Amino acid sequence: MTEKSNHSAPIDVLEDLMAARYSCRGFKSDPVPRATIERILNAAQKTASWCNSQPWQVVITSGEATSKFREVIYPTAAGGAPMTGDFEFPREYRGVYLDRRRESGFQLYNAVGIARGDKAAAAKQALENFNFFGAPHVAIITSDEALGVYGAVDCGGYVTSFMLAAQALGVATVPQAALAFHAAVVRKHFGLSEGRRVVCGISFGYADTEHKANSYRTNRAGLGEVATFVES
Repeated sequence: MTEKSNHSAPIDVLEDLMAARYSCRGFKSDPVPRATIERILNAAQKTASWCNSQPWQVVITSGEATSKFREVIYPTAAGGAPMTGDFEFPREYRGVYLDRRRESGFQLYNAVGIARGDKAAAAKQALENFNFFGAPHVAIITSDEALGVYGAVDCGGYVTSFMLAAQALGVATVPQAALAFHAAVVRKHFGLSEGRRVVCGISFGYADTEHKANSYRTNRAGLGEVATFVES
């Protein structure tokens, strides 16, 4: 009789990582070592893409570069600058999608003590996106303009791989469409070509586990709500 292996099956490891990962909205200031960041990037680079095009390019900020980016993007957003996203924003959230969006928002507001209907406090919390929730690093994910929505879809896969690799190394993340709301500003600040389209940002670092914004977890729909099995 052989001893039971101490190693988890790959699917168990994946399920544990996906269950543990959450959108962190309160970070410690401690920087992530360069070797750890590079390991995350090397893992994410193995993401599948259409025709192996690998359309993503990533700008990673650390230290003073994060501060300089914050000094540009925060006042832009706080000042009410018009949004210049490279991809069309959702026309509307409706039905179950609206319900899920509202639930997620109420969970955050309840966690940080924002009363329903307090628009000023909600707006202030939303601006924390542009403070990167205190994270020491930001990753800006861009795609090639000619690849259109399919390049963005591939980048979405890359973002998931990045976040799971980070989770495996004890690094917290939050994917942010908000940073793409001011794509022209991002492109100018980092000297990106007009052919690069800003998909999103990822703020990352080590989680402040005592921060109230990190005290809740969002729900997931059951298979019955999202999967249809066709067998004949």
